[in-house]
Amino acid sequence: MQVPPLDQENQQLYIGMMSGTSMDGIDGVLCSINHLGQSEILVHTSSEYTPELKQVLQELQQPIDNEIHIEALAANRVAQEYALVIQRILRLAKIGASSVVAIGAHGQTIRHQPKVSNQFGYSKQCLNGSLLAELTNIDVVNDFRSRDIAASGQGAPLVPAFHQIQFGSNRHAKAILNLGGIANLTLLNPGQPVLGFDTGPGNTLLDQWIAHHQAVNYDQHGLWARSGNLAPKLLDCFLDESYFQCDIPKSTGRDLFNFSWLQSKLSVYDHPISPEDVQASLVELTVQSIAEHLLKYLPECRELIICGGGTRNTFLIERLTLAIQHHLPNTLVISSEEIGLDPQTIEAIAFAWLAWSFVRRKPSNIPSVTGALGPRVLGTLHPKY
Repeated sequence: MQVPPLDQENQQLYIGMMSGTSMDGIDGVLCSINHLGQSEILVHTSSEYTPELKQVLQELQQPIDNEIHIEALAANRVAQEYALVIQRILRLAKIGASSVVAIGAHGQTIRHQPKVSNQFGYSKQCLNGSLLAELTNIDVVNDFRSRDIAASGQGAPLVPAFHQIQFGSNRHAKAILNLGGIANLTLLNPGQPVLGFDTGPGNTLLDQWIAHHQAVNYDQHGLWARSGNLAPKLLDCFLDESYFQCDIPKSTGRDLFNFSWLQSKLSVYDHPISPEDVQASLVELTVQSIAEHLLKYLPECRELIICGGGTRNTFLIERLTLAIQHHLPNTLVISSEEIGLDPQTIEAIAFAWLAWSFVRRKPSNIPSVTGALGPRVLGTLHPKY
C-alpha cells in the first residue's frame, strides 16, 4: 500500500509495537496520529516468536541462574525481532525510516511487581531500546511503566488513556475489554473519572494448560474447552484467590497467574478431573472474573467493546456474552471489529499513541486508573543518533 498524503502540521506517523502477556508474538502497526491524538491505522503486521526465544522469555518469568546475562541477551533478541517487523511495516507502507517520528515499543513483560512490601516496586519489559533505535534509525520510546510506578502507581494498565480518546463519548457508559494473556477493563462513564484495572487471567492459563497437555500454543476457537464440562467446585477454588477481592487500583501478570498457581489450585481439589474439564473451568474463571468486576465497578454499563487475541476464542466469547447478559442485561457486547478496528491491533496502536504523547511531553497515565500521585509523562527515549 502507499501511505496517503498527510497534513504535516496536524498528522504524523508513528509505529506501535506490542508483545503481550500471552507471548504469542509481536504486533506492529503504522499509525497516522493527528494533533488531537486520534489515531488511524495504516499498516498492521505480526510475527511469532521463535520457539527458542519464547522458551527463554517464559523461563525469565521466574528466578533462574544467571538471569541478568540471559535477560540481557534476550532483550537484544527481542529488539532484533521488533526490527524485522518494523522493516516489514516500512516496506508495506513504501516509506523510509525518516517518515516516522518515533516507535512506541512495549517490550516483553517478564516481571510485574509494582508494590513490594509497601516499598517502590518495578515492572520489567525485556527489550534493548538502544539496539532497536540503532537497527531501525528511528527514535524509540519504551519503558512506559516505570515512571508511573515511581509516582506510587501500578504502572498498569496503560491503555485506558488511549481508550478514552479513541472510544470515549458522552452518550452512555461503556467499557473496553482487552482479552490478552491478562484481561483488563477500561471503564468510561460520562462525568466520572476513568477507571481501569486487570481483572485477572485472560488467555494465559488457557494457553499454558493446553500447551502442557497437547503441545500446541493455544486452544483454537476454544474447541478443547467446549468439549469439557465446568467443574463448579474447581471454579470456586480458582476464584478463592485474594486478587479477585482486592479493590482497585490493581494490576497483575504471570508473576501470579502462572502454571505453578494452577497446579497449586489443582493439588487441593479432591476430585478426579479430566484435562478438558480443567480447560472449561479456566474459561469460566476468565468469564466470571470479568463479569463480576464489570458489575461491581460499572453496573450502568451499556456497551462492552472487546479487543485482543482472546476475541478469536469463540467459546470464550460465547460464554462471556452470556455472563454479561445475565449480570447486565442492558449491555451490548461487541467486538472492536464491528466499529472498524481489528481487535489484534488496539494495544499496538495504544503504544504508538504513548510515543506520540511522550514526544509532545503530554502525561499519558491516569491517576484514577493506576493510583499514581498525579499525571506523568511516560517513557524513556532512545534517540536514533
